[in-house]
Amino acid sequence: MYVRICPVTLREAQNFVREHHRHNDQPHGCKFALGLKEDGRLIGVVTAGQPIARANDDGYTIEITRCCVLEGKRNANSLLYAAALRVAREMGYRKAITYSLPEESGASLRAVGFQSDGLRKHNPNGWDMPGRPRKKPMKYPSGPKIRWSKEFACKSRRERDSFHVTADESRSN
Repeated sequence: MYVRICPVTLREAQNFVREHHRHNDQPHGCKFALGLKEDGRLIGVVTAGQPIARANDDGYTIEITRCCVLEGKRNANSLLYAAALRVAREMGYRKAITYSLPEESGASLRAVGFQSDGLRKHNPNGWDMPGRPRKKPMKYPSGPKIRWSKEFACKSRRERDSFHVTADESRSN
């Protein structure tokens, strides 16, 4: 049994999520998508993109929007999360966030260094607001979610110094 990380297109990731994700609809966009293949067969995908909530979008934070694997594939989630974090860090992101449901253990997230930021309140209408109408997706988890975050450590003094950017500088990029 040979397992490897590989790049996938957004369309491939969307199709996989649409077919296999238990409680979420396909992602609408992403900065990058990765797959996990076992003996040449796609067994999981992860997508990462701009944070959905504007308050988290500082230009240096990436959100892992979907991680989906076939049932019974041990450590596949952790492999995909770890690969996504490596890619995001190399792209210059300083922090990664993602969300899980309270009934999910979060073991794969903890295994790759994510820490729980606690429960986030739930909006029963999804992203629909009076001034910004949105359709609620068919698969939309109801109830609160746990937000997880991971800050990337700096490798060198030069990299650490470049990480210190003011809010004004980060918005101008």
